[in-house]
Amino acid sequence: MGFPYFIYGGDKLTISEAISRIDAIKSNAYDINSKVYWLSVLDGRIKKEIIDTHEGAENVEFSGYSDKTPYNTTLLVPAPYDDIYQKWLESCIDYANGEYGKYNNSVIVFNDAYAAYERYYNRTHMPHGKNFKFF
Repeated sequence: MGFPYFIYGGDKLTISEAISRIDAIKSNAYDINSKVYWLSVLDGRIKKEIIDTHEGAENVEFSGYSDKTPYNTTLLVPAPYDDIYQKWLESCIDYANGEYGKYNNSVIVFNDAYAAYERYYNRTHMPHGKNFKFF
């Protein structure tokens, strides 16, 4: 069964759209389950490191993706920051291929995209605060 190619047209990417994007620009031998796992790792990191540190985190559900997750499941990061998924998958492929020179370059580009999304999220969402006591 071949993987369907989807045209992106929404506010958030789906699993299938993210995988179609990377497969269109970078040839690789990795199956869908590997890529879904890599996407799950990234969204898990985003949920824990960025979303959960801000108010409203309880409204964002994420329990990981698996081979049972529907491919039309939306990923956490919205446009215009959703290129983070392509950059992440590219770095995962480079690392898995043992192409460490390419990986070094692709992970730098990914880290820049991750930081840009983190800055955006920090600007637009109130962080969890602590109650301060003044003596």
